[in-house]
Amino acid sequence: MNPYEKLISRKRKWTPVQMEAGKLVEGSEEVIRRALALRHMELPVGQFIVDGLEKGVPEAARKLLEMNVDDEHNHDRALGFAARAHGTDQKAEEEAKRLQKAWEDHPDHTVCKAMVVERSVFFVILPLFRFLGDSGLRTVSADISRDEQIHVATNSLVCRELGLDYSPSLDKLRKATMQWMLEPLSNTNESKFLTKNFWADSSDRLMYEGKAPQLSVTRSARMPAFFEHDNRNLPQYA
Repeated sequence: MNPYEKLISRKRKWTPVQMEAGKLVEGSEEVIRRALALRHMELPVGQFIVDGLEKGVPEAARKLLEMNVDDEHNHDRALGFAARAHGTDQKAEEEAKRLQKAWEDHPDHTVCKAMVVERSVFFVILPLFRFLGDSGLRTVSADISRDEQIHVATNSLVCRELGLDYSPSLDKLRKATMQWMLEPLSNTNESKFLTKNFWADSSDRLMYEGKAPQLSVTRSARMPAFFEHDNRNLPQYA
């Protein structure tokens, strides 16, 4: 199998359901609402890939890229359910949509934009949900994370084959997006997960190095057991 076929073999289908809101870590409520507001980026990322399919992507990658677009619709639904459960902040929703437009309007290649968003924004939001969210958000984080690992690997391969790299202005937009999301957090806190620097540094490391060692603990982060959930909160797996 070629690398794209190997990634397809790792895919797993799941169907999100409406969750019930549980208790968030105290002090995380506003940053989680802002992170959820960035769900508005899921469908644009899917469109970035659709647009990329018209720009000479490797033929071997086309099937996988199309499958990844379907994932973005699934993620949008799952995060929409989470936002409905926890409530939204209208001001945050409007600002997130302005950031969405900035990403859409940026001139970098669309597959490159998708790679940057997923690797250094979504890959920060998902562990943030794990460490600061309730059982529903932890479950959504785990399900989306499995998909995003495949997406980032796919987009990185495509960018490498096409000789694409991100521009300084795209990196600046990435930093502005993270700065806005993390603004409710303080610079110091007894819990590192409630500090701006922990998450901002994670985004920087993911952007520049492709990994963030400080997030390695997410591999063994406590995930909710099935018996902790009302059955209505559990996604359906195929």
